[in-house]
Amino acid sequence: MLSYLHGFHAGNFADLHKHHLLVCLLSALNRKAKPWSYLETHSGKAFYALDSDQAAKTAEFEQGIARLWQAESLPDSVEQYLEQVRQVNPSGGLQQYPGSPALAAGLAREGDQLHLMELHPGEAQQLKRAFAGHDGVGVHHRDGYEGVMALLPPKPNRGLVLIDPSYEVKAEYDQVAAFLPKALKRWPNGCFVVWYPLLPAQRWKMMLENIRRTGIANILCSELQVGAAEEQGMYGSGMLIINPPWQLDEVLNTSEPWLTDLLAQRVGAERRLYWLAPPAGDC
Repeated sequence: MLSYLHGFHAGNFADLHKHHLLVCLLSALNRKAKPWSYLETHSGKAFYALDSDQAAKTAEFEQGIARLWQAESLPDSVEQYLEQVRQVNPSGGLQQYPGSPALAAGLAREGDQLHLMELHPGEAQQLKRAFAGHDGVGVHHRDGYEGVMALLPPKPNRGLVLIDPSYEVKAEYDQVAAFLPKALKRWPNGCFVVWYPLLPAQRWKMMLENIRRTGIANILCSELQVGAAEEQGMYGSGMLIINPPWQLDEVLNTSEPWLTDLLAQRVGAERRLYWLAPPAGDC
């Protein structure tokens, strides 16, 4: 599916939920001096101009990053995420939004490795241009699932995979569920992170159930709703984390209630944090 362009949605509430959690995960990896690998199946572009025609058409960023840009007294982990956004806006105004590749590159240290997959030819070209000459960043114009699988287990052998499809094609829910057990077989100690939209059709629920049935352990789910479900449109964002770092749930229990209040759009805004499958050995 090559019609989806994230520029229409960059910096919206789902990006804030997803990218805040991504920064939490990368920051946890940085607590140790050992290098890490970051792999992404659907990278998109590294940077999104918020004054572009795409961003202006939907203006979704106004209900997301624009709110956070003006906020005060942020939780520590949200402040860490916002600092990465500030880094790509050196003039002090909110002009650009960093996608997940830019966030990962911004937190990478010497020795850390990024492998970015993007199938859309135009997006892949811009991604390659953004990281031209950057050591430690590989941009691959190929199918994300196939490309990531070919690199597992990566070197360095610690880190995470971000799986972030658009879900415009219904089969992608099944594709994600089928990919995870195969990938974990190759890299059992890797952290695998899946973003999914909360939509009225609720197809994500069957995807989560299919993943649970595989027997994979140690799966944490974070879900943020900006309001009660309506007849159409995305009303929330979900993140599934396999092999989360120690105390991630405590960090999210501190920061996500604040983030939910900030991003609420109507009645019914809430967040949920739960174990889809507990760590092995837990009751």
